[in-house]
Amino acid sequence: MPERRRGAALEKALLDAAWDELTATGYAGFTMDAVVQRAGTSPPVLYRRWPDRDALVRATVAHVLEQARIDVPDTGSLREDVLTLMREINSTRVRLITLMNVHLAGYYQETGTRPGELLSPGGDDGGDVIFQRAAERGEIRPERLTERIKALPFDLLRHEILVTFAPVPDDVLEEIVDTVFLPLVRGQ
Repeated sequence: MPERRRGAALEKALLDAAWDELTATGYAGFTMDAVVQRAGTSPPVLYRRWPDRDALVRATVAHVLEQARIDVPDTGSLREDVLTLMREINSTRVRLITLMNVHLAGYYQETGTRPGELLSPGGDDGGDVIFQRAAERGEIRPERLTERIKALPFDLLRHEILVTFAPVPDDVLEEIVDTVFLPLVRGQ
């Protein structure tokens, strides 16, 4: 008889099963019943935690992003911090970004949710720490740091990934940082 899962172990198993189901069938084929089957549990176990498909998708994405969390670099320079973070995203998240955009397209259409809302539910993924440090070092003009400008290098990276479905060449990352991003935050 298999060991009964409880607490965090059960929740992880359910969310892992939900992610496996999402990546296997996409949102169109994603059902609570399919997750129950894949997890080897019963409907009440799943519905006690997430009342509907939307809540389960949101929890699943948050779970996957938490597992893929990247440490915030501290190289002593804004340029190197941003490049280091972009390189880490580029080397570890291309598949995740692609899967989430392809498999969740129906979710975005059905719920009216924007990908950014799902991918960054509370906002920051460490970028603010990088910008705060750079401002304290006098590398940037803090008044130039709008939310759009802070997101710009990472949005351009994501765009490159979604256009090619492949890692972005390092010279492109450097071009994004050196010719687009840094002149904006330094007021050059």
